[in-house]
Amino acid sequence: MVSALDRAWIPRGVVRAPLTRFGLWVGLWLGVFAVGAYAMYLCLADGLFHTNMDNRYVFGLWIFLDLTVIALGAGAFFTGFLLYVLRKKELKAVINSAVVLGLICYSGAMVILAVDVGQPLRAWFTYWYPNAHSMLAEVTFCITCYLLVLCIEYVPILLKNRRLRGIGGYLVFEHELHKLMVVFALIGTLLSFFHQGSLGGLFGVLRGRPFAFREGFAIWPSTFFLFILSAIAAGPSFIALTTWLVEKISRRRLISAEAYDTLARISGKMLMLYVLMKSLDTLFWLNQTAPARGFPAHRFYEFGNFGGWTLFIEIVILGLLPGLALIHAPLRAKRPVLLAAALAACAGVTLNRFVLTIQTMALPTLPFDRLMSYWPSWQEFAAFGAVVAYGVLVYSFSFRYLTLFPQERELTRAELMQRSQEA
Repeated sequence: MVSALDRAWIPRGVVRAPLTRFGLWVGLWLGVFAVGAYAMYLCLADGLFHTNMDNRYVFGLWIFLDLTVIALGAGAFFTGFLLYVLRKKELKAVINSAVVLGLICYSGAMVILAVDVGQPLRAWFTYWYPNAHSMLAEVTFCITCYLLVLCIEYVPILLKNRRLRGIGGYLVFEHELHKLMVVFALIGTLLSFFHQGSLGGLFGVLRGRPFAFREGFAIWPSTFFLFILSAIAAGPSFIALTTWLVEKISRRRLISAEAYDTLARISGKMLMLYVLMKSLDTLFWLNQTAPARGFPAHRFYEFGNFGGWTLFIEIVILGLLPGLALIHAPLRAKRPVLLAAALAACAGVTLNRFVLTIQTMALPTLPFDRLMSYWPSWQEFAAFGAVVAYGVLVYSFSFRYLTLFPQERELTRAELMQRSQEA
């Protein structure tokens, strides 16, 4: 059972697991984190020879998963934009959870990037000696600044803890800081739009990699805009999935069906827009960009590991079909369909990031080149496992002791009343 001391920190009107069960859950993820932390130590202390990357295959598991995590974390800035700027009040039920998820995704990405650089004593070079002509320099500054914005947005959630609210100065500070959330939502949206786009633009300007190279609008390649669209399409779906998962683990209703419907509808509309733009971009690349540089497009899909099936799955199976399901009201009203479509949308973005990192590096660019193969080392898997464990721990403590879902208390009260009436 929950002890009196522990209960004093848990929000009023909600039910949480006994401290012993919570301790076992935390201990499990601490073990995963410890193994990953050791792998990170090996890479930072000894060098990146512990990984299976080399001078030719520089984009490995970490970059692929970093791009995926950052895309899924886009739900934080997009939800904030929809709530505070476009006044979508239904999303107030998930905004706190979205902020925590965004904070986890971006801070975890920064940690794994620090390991990926492999030069901890020179990490500050990126900020002090930036390459003004590099998209990665802009990405570094935008992600760093947005991480600071997320930390600021997390402070009001932290200060709403029932024990901290008893401190008068903290209560006033939280109230005044809450008034500035619109400003921080706008700043976060601006920063996220640019760094999401620049991450995609990075691949679009790789002239030495014709599979990824794209023509542009003004100074931006088309991948700049596709990365933004895919991120804001997957963000709401990821929030819906994580909320449902937390509901299953905690055995509590956390948000209403209306909130699920809003997340699914927004995600579906943005996903359909992304599929349309992605299809047009792919057709133009197949018929204009690649042939104009002497590369028949079909040559890129002659390899079994990366055949044309990857393109079909990305656009149709994990794009068009879930998008149609999410915008069709009778279908998304069925919770299993909604969750399956949301999972497919997140998987589609994951596959897109895989294609632009792993597949782009593997495909030969010269007639005498061969397909390069790569498989991550256990250190690479363990290091990212530490980031996942870190995220689970941060979210678990936030869920237990903070108010991540404002509707939970009302839904819990209604559920208890219904049980009493049935009894």
